Amino acid sequence: MKKKQIKRILRIVFIIASIGSLYFVPWILVRAWIMPLPDTVQEQLNEGINYGFDGMIVYVDEAGKPPEFYAAGWHDRKKKIPAYPQALFKIASITKLYIAVATTKLVEEGRLSLDKTLAEYFPELAERIEYSDKITLRMMVQHRSGIPNFVDHPDYWINPPKNRLETLEYALDLPADFEPGEDYGYSNTNYMLIEDLIDKTLGYPHQQYIKERILTPLGLKHTFGSISEVNMDDVMSGYYVGLETDFKYEVTGLMLATAEDVGIFLRALNDGSVFNKGEQEIYSSIYVYEHTGLIPGYQSIAKYYKDMDMVVIQFNNTTNFNGYDWNLAEIIYGRIVKILKKNS
Repeated sequence: MKKKQIKRILRIVFIIASIGSLYFVPWILVRAWIMPLPDTVQEQLNEGINYGFDGMIVYVDEAGKPPEFYAAGWHDRKKKIPAYPQALFKIASITKLYIAVATTKLVEEGRLSLDKTLAEYFPELAERIEYSDKITLRMMVQHRSGIPNFVDHPDYWINPPKNRLETLEYALDLPADFEPGEDYGYSNTNYMLIEDLIDKTLGYPHQQYIKERILTPLGLKHTFGSISEVNMDDVMSGYYVGLETDFKYEVTGLMLATAEDVGIFLRALNDGSVFNKGEQEIYSSIYVYEHTGLIPGYQSIAKYYKDMDMVVIQFNNTTNFNGYDWNLAEIIYGRIVKILKKNS
């Protein structure tokens, strides 16, 4: 058989396989992906609302240009308050970037050691976390500890924990996901323990340290460590598909911020201005420079594009963990970036 015939056959097989795979993909994702690209970010956000998101916010900071703010849908659908760019939003796991920076600063100050073990820092947990004498702070920051993720426990969603102690219980006395340092496994338990370690080291809440050492120097007045610090009317409502509950009232222990504040922080993280001497080298060795976030009612994406020297933040306030909302949010985000690159 000639090479041309082989290539033709392989091409046909590939096409058939591709068509077959589409059977398992929700058509709303295909539609969102293949639709003609709008001319503006606002048009793309409006399309996102038509796909089922209740509200969306986008912040764009391109070097040399004034920041751009976009919003669509509802800030609060029950009260019929339209979405607006300056709303506070639960940023979920984007919080980890702030925790990683705080850890870096404490390491540079000599108050924490990346090579000290979990058993040394938390002797009371030594017998309840496998390999605690081998898990280092560095591994915890990098999600290479093997500590089980508490949200993966089968009872976590059936019987939600009422406090941090109950939350931690869902990760204790379990086999490790892997031996420390041998693999990568994203685990919220790592960062909950790091927060507790910072509190223990400082003798006061890590949120206060973050405010003093990160937020205030950057002039971030719209970033908060808890919903207890904010006017709840300023917080964008959060929705889960099929439920009428407004999840903005749920206490998560995670940070809240405006899209602009997250964007300013992300630029400072990437250009190094959030760091003091010696800190950026430490941070670069342990953690990432972008992040996403997902909790009931809230999805967030925060990324920096070096080729355009541009930060793009996207918030959407509708989730469905068993559905396709996260994939849809990423498609919309990717299309927004394409629009910005085309118009840049």
